[in-house]
Amino acid sequence: MEQFIRIQGIAAPLLRDNIDTDTLIPSREMTAPGKEGYGEKLLAGWRYLPGPAGTRLEDPGFVLNQAPFRRAAILIAGANFGSGSSREQAAWALRQFGIRAVLAPSFGAIFQSNCYRNGLLPVVVPRDDVALLAGQAAGGNLTLAVDLELMHVEAPDGRRWPLHVPASERAMMLAGLDAIGLTLRLQARITAFQQADRQLRPWIWQDTTTEETLP
Repeated sequence: MEQFIRIQGIAAPLLRDNIDTDTLIPSREMTAPGKEGYGEKLLAGWRYLPGPAGTRLEDPGFVLNQAPFRRAAILIAGANFGSGSSREQAAWALRQFGIRAVLAPSFGAIFQSNCYRNGLLPVVVPRDDVALLAGQAAGGNLTLAVDLELMHVEAPDGRRWPLHVPASERAMMLAGLDAIGLTLRLQARITAFQQADRQLRPWIWQDTTTEETLP
């Protein structure tokens, strides 16, 4: 997982409520066995129009097909973003498109968890502020900074919004590690505990080297 400390980038407005995971990555787009190749499939139902001979063409009217939003690092969205199914590919698609943070009034719970585990930061911002930011972003010149170390989002005019990120998820993203990787950073302490516990309670530690095989 890529480390997330502070990102600064163009914000793209997509101010619609209830954008669910099937909209973010339609099931018909989930054809590959691996995790790669989902960026071009993000919001495929909205980004593309039918083309000749079964092809598809970009819809020039859709925000993420327009400059400068093609290189947006931040998405400003409506309430209940990422609701619906638990498909992790929704987070993959956003991340592979280039989105590092989503600002919305609320998120689907499972999607929110998937974001943390894929280097994508879900940021809860009050609805009125989201609407204001989306309006400012529509012109294509709103750059926001999202600082996970200092725990805030900052606008060019100095306004700030606090981040509310669980401690374990914050630690994972700052380190660029998943939950297993973060746990393995404590390997020395884990080993020391096991050694001490083996001395205190040897009966619960099975010694496989002396285990007898029953006939």
